[in-house]
Amino acid sequence: MNSLDFSFEPSPWEAWLRTKQMGDSVSAAELLTLLEEEPQQAAEDALQEMEMACMTLDISGLSRNVAAGEAAVRLKQEMQLAAGGLDPRKLEENDPLRVYLEEVAHTPAFGDEAVLAADAAKGRSSAREQLANLGLSRVIELAREHAGFGVLLLDLIQEGSLGLWQAICNYHYGDYAAHRDKWIRFYMAKAITLQARASGVGQKLRTALEDYRAVDERLLGELGRNPTLGEIAEELHISREEAEAVSRMLDNARLMQKARPAEAEPEPTDDDEQAVENTALFQMRARIGELLSVLSEQDRELLTLRYGLEGGLPLSAADTGRKLGLTPDEVTAREAAALARLRNK
Repeated sequence: MNSLDFSFEPSPWEAWLRTKQMGDSVSAAELLTLLEEEPQQAAEDALQEMEMACMTLDISGLSRNVAAGEAAVRLKQEMQLAAGGLDPRKLEENDPLRVYLEEVAHTPAFGDEAVLAADAAKGRSSAREQLANLGLSRVIELAREHAGFGVLLLDLIQEGSLGLWQAICNYHYGDYAAHRDKWIRFYMAKAITLQARASGVGQKLRTALEDYRAVDERLLGELGRNPTLGEIAEELHISREEAEAVSRMLDNARLMQKARPAEAEPEPTDDDEQAVENTALFQMRARIGELLSVLSEQDRELLTLRYGLEGGLPLSAADTGRKLGLTPDEVTAREAAALARLRNK
């Protein structure tokens, strides 16, 4: 049997994400630099892992208008449109965005979101549909905030709508509005991050890191002291805020380097099964399994069903309860207790 060339050492993005905790905010700019030479599947795995860990994706370090040609013209137009309140009358009559905005404006949407969310958590499909209709206007509002980041508004709205539906399906207790907005923003930020990757933003950010490091070292030699952030920004002809963002990325890169294990990984074998287990998906599931091992068997199964951890769709509290012989309230209570234990682990 031929020897297989693979390693169990985590990739840079995996090692970096392991330094994060459930619910943390992750810089899209930093993630893109780590994913620059990785295949597309790695980028999708990283974003899926973030989603499962309920992390947020911060796109503030990315630039607007990264497209070229006609796409750049449209993005600029949409930025102006969003800044002015996104009035569909300012678009051509047959413009797809205008058609969609007018359709949403005429979609029946009524009811108290908090009450509907509680009903949806109990598995009532009619409440979910009403929440979806009510949430479309919020999706459009949040799309305005993300206008110009390389993704057209209609695509942002589509991604945000997927996030809205995930929020509705995953809601079980707490502030529904905050929960809803977090999921919508994550899906929009995910689309923006993938588009930025396709546009080569990772390479541009890596170049910025290298330039920053070179100027920092040069000024240290010239001044005989550590240069200030303002001095580095002036040399690089960038704003202080941009220099600060690059500085943070460098600091995080150093922390990630320190977090890597000092001992060498075990020698790989030529077992085909081991090669399959070395996929990012297997590693992610293994880490989730390790995390859930502190819970009882029933609580592990409960979280697996609620969040679709084994590849299925997330189930409502009512559907989960039917499978486990519990009431929706018992599912919600056990889930809250299990998540609290994981956060304190």
